Amino acid sequence: METLADIITLENLQERLPRWDPASSNHLHALVDMGSNGIRFSISVLSPPQTRLLKCVYRERAPISLFDALSGSSDPSGLTFPNETIRLVSKTLARFREIAVDDYGVPPSQVMVFATEAMRKARNATAMLAAIRAEASDLAVHILAPQVETLFGSVGARSGFSDVKGLFLDLGGGSVQMTYMDTYSARHGHEDEHEHGYEVTAALSGVSLPFGAARLIKVLENTDREVRVSEITTLNKGMSEAFERLRSMFPSLANTVSAAQQQDNSEFTGLDVYLCGGGFRGYGSMLMHNDPVQPYPIPSIGSYTVSGKVFARTKDMIQVNKTFEGKIFGMSKRRRSQFPAIVTVVEALIGAVPRIRSVTFCSGGNREGALMMKLPRNVRESNPLHQIYDFHGPGTPLTQIPVVPRLQAVVDKLLTALPENLDLSNTATVFTVHLGHLFASQIWEGMGNDSETNAAAALHNAITQYPGLPGLTHLARTVYGLTLCARWGEGLGPIDQPLYHNLMSLANASNPDAAFWARYIGTVAAVLARLVPSLPRDEKSLDKLVKFHCIAHSAAETGKKKLRISLEISVCDKLIERVKSQNIHDLFKDIGKRSDDKKVIVVISPLF
Repeated sequence: METLADIITLENLQERLPRWDPASSNHLHALVDMGSNGIRFSISVLSPPQTRLLKCVYRERAPISLFDALSGSSDPSGLTFPNETIRLVSKTLARFREIAVDDYGVPPSQVMVFATEAMRKARNATAMLAAIRAEASDLAVHILAPQVETLFGSVGARSGFSDVKGLFLDLGGGSVQMTYMDTYSARHGHEDEHEHGYEVTAALSGVSLPFGAARLIKVLENTDREVRVSEITTLNKGMSEAFERLRSMFPSLANTVSAAQQQDNSEFTGLDVYLCGGGFRGYGSMLMHNDPVQPYPIPSIGSYTVSGKVFARTKDMIQVNKTFEGKIFGMSKRRRSQFPAIVTVVEALIGAVPRIRSVTFCSGGNREGALMMKLPRNVRESNPLHQIYDFHGPGTPLTQIPVVPRLQAVVDKLLTALPENLDLSNTATVFTVHLGHLFASQIWEGMGNDSETNAAAALHNAITQYPGLPGLTHLARTVYGLTLCARWGEGLGPIDQPLYHNLMSLANASNPDAAFWARYIGTVAAVLARLVPSLPRDEKSLDKLVKFHCIAHSAAETGKKKLRISLEISVCDKLIERVKSQNIHDLFKDIGKRSDDKKVIVVISPLF
């Protein structure tokens, strides 16, 4: 094996993994992940300045289960690939190489193939590697050591977010890995936890257990009860020991668990868990299928989040898998057949962790992790949402560099319309989910369309645009869509009303006030667009045209039943007539009518 493939370890990772070069003339990178349950292939663009977005331009999955091939072979050891599997894999990888190099123009040096559990265990892995070399002589296969697999999986899951703090688990076909990451501590220089960098520290401290979904389902289907009980006991013990190992190594994890145990009845304390891998994503798809909001409005499983209480509904999910005869979105027949094994791992996790506050399902995995580790730290740690308005690039003027301060001026102006005496830092708004620039860039887009069309497009674009974009969580999509829809007056037809109401439900599930503030901010943006008909040409012009000032008065202060939000809009002399003709007051009336505890009062005055 040594002559045909590199064994990538943490020690040689820097030299084996090609570094990203910002000055390169070609930023296309192709990756093949030879997983135990399937072979995944993707091509991504790492062009600056949007490198951190890991934009994927092509992906494909070959349904070849290397684990099934091993366990179903005629070799009594069950660790030999059949000749047909070797032929099929080598032909598939040669085809992937042809797509990458010949069709997309990926440099051969930027095509990487890596293999995991099944290839580590196979007795005839050398024969597989030789067959691949015969089909594509310049295609090298890298065998990942377990710690590197943990590294790629956890970093790949982490790639979908700006910051993370919690347990990371990856459930594949042959194994499940557990580790811990805390980017907040790393950023604030807690080197006692991160002397190697938090990514490598996570890999060094992580634990891999041989209980992937494909392997475990065969254990559960074993007719020998003693074998089943023994294996499940080993899994539960291994999961608990892995967690205790992590708790002893990471002070921030130990502190989180301790705080949760001291506040037994609080739903706001506990550990956050991030799950990746096809097995866990299957469990997430089952939870989404049973989500209280139906039909669930966002199609991607990536960043779908549930509470620990909902996550623990394993018996309910098992029952649905048994009785529901139709298609469950996001779940193949194979995944449903493995569902009892997936639930067994989930229950082992629940039994090992004292208090789970939330669980987030991640779309990223080994391929995204490998791409991330090619990048320098400053790029890896940059906030991907700060690049999103360049990513969608509708053309001029948004692709021009001077647009950034202009967008910031719009964001700053909108922020002055929020009550200065009300803390909204824990409420999901376009600003707290880091989409202020994107929202500002869209306020004047589509001015030539009718408002109803734009309102509907706002909702649909929010849930489907930028698929797989790192940092764009379900909550961020929801808040962004509702806010932009409100900017266009929410004039929706009957076909879009269910989507609107379901997004409202998702927003309010995160915070009872989230939907209200989405409508309020969107309405303020509508006022701004009526007063200033295009994106300001410079960052200072807005201050000469319009000014917002807002104060919130509690019900106790006013003697009324509702929180009173007093918004003063001051406009320059040349806009006074425009204000009168635009019925500015009417824009805010409906917001208060739909709120049980808030009322908006608008006063318009001259700007001095």
